[in-house]
Amino acid sequence: MRYMIIVKATAETEAETIPVTADPALLAEMADYHEQLMKAGVLLDGAGLKPSSQGWRIRYDGDARSVIDGPFAETKELIAGYTLIQVQSRAEAMEWARRFPNPAGRGKPAEIEVRPLYELDDFGPSPEVERLKQTTLNGGNAA
Repeated sequence: MRYMIIVKATAETEAETIPVTADPALLAEMADYHEQLMKAGVLLDGAGLKPSSQGWRIRYDGDARSVIDGPFAETKELIAGYTLIQVQSRAEAMEWARRFPNPAGRGKPAEIEVRPLYELDDFGPSPEVERLKQTTLNGGNAA
């Protein structure tokens, strides 16, 4: 089972001051945590995201598409980073998530969210699912 640990954005992560103002102690905690995940064989990926001002959204209206450049106003709804893990159970994912370092730094308010990823097998057998299995990464584990 794959789970994504989602780091919620803050005014600081959207301020474009990172990595210049990155806290060395926080970076060390994150490195330690990710090393533990790697040694346990559950780490698939992890990264911080640049501010939304450097991104864009694609809005769909029927067949029409439009591009909306960042930044985006609702910081609390944005993602600042993620860690992707593969574990045997929800309980194991919960245990790893509880050990995740405070992404804002010690003593500061922050929030992470953890969500399971769909696996192609969740959709049941079909020719379309088989096609996706042939074309996706991780041997068909990406939906």
